[in-house]
Amino acid sequence: MILSYKVILHALDLAALSTEHSQYKDWWWKVQIGKCYYRLGMYREAEKQFKSALKQQEMVDTFLYLAKVYISLDQPVTALNLFKQGLDKFPGEVTLLCGIARIYEEMNNMSSAAEYYKEVLKQDNTHVEAIACIGSNHFYSDQPEIALRFYRRLLQMGIYNGQLFNNLGLCCFYAQQYDMTLTSFERALSLAENEEEAADVWYNLGHVAVGIGDTNLAHQCFRLALVNNNNHAEAYNNLAVLEMRKGHVEQARALLQTASSLAPHMYEPHFNFATISDKIGDLQRSYVAAQKSEAAFPDHVDTQHLIKQLRQHFAML
Repeated sequence: MILSYKVILHALDLAALSTEHSQYKDWWWKVQIGKCYYRLGMYREAEKQFKSALKQQEMVDTFLYLAKVYISLDQPVTALNLFKQGLDKFPGEVTLLCGIARIYEEMNNMSSAAEYYKEVLKQDNTHVEAIACIGSNHFYSDQPEIALRFYRRLLQMGIYNGQLFNNLGLCCFYAQQYDMTLTSFERALSLAENEEEAADVWYNLGHVAVGIGDTNLAHQCFRLALVNNNNHAEAYNNLAVLEMRKGHVEQARALLQTASSLAPHMYEPHFNFATISDKIGDLQRSYVAAQKSEAAFPDHVDTQHLIKQLRQHFAML
């Protein structure tokens, strides 16, 4: 890390001397200075250099580097506007379209992200990221049959990895193509590059087992997900639900507390903990957990209904 830092400083000195020698008229050296500042974490200084370079010569790479600066400064709207300015100068540029789509995806605006990924495919119909993201959007829009077409397209293009077969397995299951479901998951497990990928496969297999009504198999799959990734919050949550069905209340509560501490942004562990606490008469903890669930997902109807019930009960005391 020290050597890398020194190398960047030497590169910065060289770029600064070259810019001075060119009487500050060479945009390329300004971009190099901006890159060095960016690597050093000096984002505002990098912004000035990239902006100055763009005034002299508008280039796609400079737009991309300046957008990276704004993303690092947590200014996604500014980055979006910059990408759109770039598209005005370079219509149909795939890298700029992808940049917009990624930002919308990060902002959880999946419909807008999908629209821009479709624009990417109009320019490059073999763009792997765009195909995968549109497929994912169709899957989460309850269109697994359409998602399946996109993932099969990736297979035809020679993409062969665990994540793709994991997604294929889920799509096959929800599209009721059961003959291909387990085969896809088996390949996903054999191709998993690390334990986190394997954990996701076992977690999805647990969902399949729940779907076919085999709770024992589901229990084993969620346990195997935790063996591969002990921080898998979703697996803890689903295990808790299965334990609750068996009447193991304390085990379920412990699992839900673990899930909520690992992923406080998820509403399901908070809601499930609130529901269990309400059933056993622990109304105070139920109310606290329900409020956390509402904060994570304000539009969740069941949470709102539970909070209303608890408030009515407290008013009667």
